[in-house]
Amino acid sequence: MPEKNADVESLPSNWGRWGPDDERGTLNHITGEACARGARTVRTGHSVSLAMPVDPVLLAGGGPVPAGPVMMPTPVQQMMNYNPAPPAYTDILIVNTHHVAMTHIDAFVHIPVDGEIYPGVPVAEAVSGGRAHRGTTSAFAGGITTRGVFLDLAPGDRVEPGRLVTAGDFDAAELRAGVRVEPGDALVVRYGWVLHRDFREPLPGPSLDVVGWLDERQVSLYLSDVVDRAPIDDSPLPMHEVALARLGMPIIDVAEVEGLARACAEQDRSEFLFALGPMPVLGATGVPVNPLAIF
Repeated sequence: MPEKNADVESLPSNWGRWGPDDERGTLNHITGEACARGARTVRTGHSVSLAMPVDPVLLAGGGPVPAGPVMMPTPVQQMMNYNPAPPAYTDILIVNTHHVAMTHIDAFVHIPVDGEIYPGVPVAEAVSGGRAHRGTTSAFAGGITTRGVFLDLAPGDRVEPGRLVTAGDFDAAELRAGVRVEPGDALVVRYGWVLHRDFREPLPGPSLDVVGWLDERQVSLYLSDVVDRAPIDDSPLPMHEVALARLGMPIIDVAEVEGLARACAEQDRSEFLFALGPMPVLGATGVPVNPLAIF
């Protein structure tokens, strides 16, 4: 991918920080203390899913056509099988991983910059023979647990269409939440948009200085209902092309955060135990996930 209109030297980067063979990126910020900090937030055991529900569409046709303006194949196609002895139903699922209607985690190999992936691995070394070998979902197979923090950029509303959100907006949301984002935290951010429903409107999104804010706070993992807005100039996409590709920060795209917003309001707090146990698919560019916020 050619470099876009940005001063490369000024972009935050963790290439080389944890060595040339690092596969975890900012997940290295998750220490035992970060996990214990998350565990101490659990009081009731109530859990909230941060994943969009998915209704599979029949692989052979004849099923409902997904509603909305999204011009992408459906997130999941399903084919039912029947085994007559003993009687049992099984199915085959075909998953369109990086879909705007399905919550998924992006691995580093998903987005190269200048022919390399985090932390500076040539694409020819990372992907060959039709398989990905470096910067893949293998890094997530053991699961991710830490403290989660929720920041709402537009309580009771949504961020204005096309608005470029800044680090100052994150500071303001943090003050409203009454909690400070600390090293190793998983950060969940609400814009108030439903991406696959609102896809044809001018999306809001983060500015590059938001990535600097995340880097400064040593966030381990980022989740949002809107991760990046569509590019409108030659600047790099802050979360995909800088946070993911340069910082090595895994991002969970298309998170469902409305239930979390309600739970945080009901409990009058914005911190919780974040838990993610993704299906241990190795060597992929991403995988659907069901993140949990546990109160």
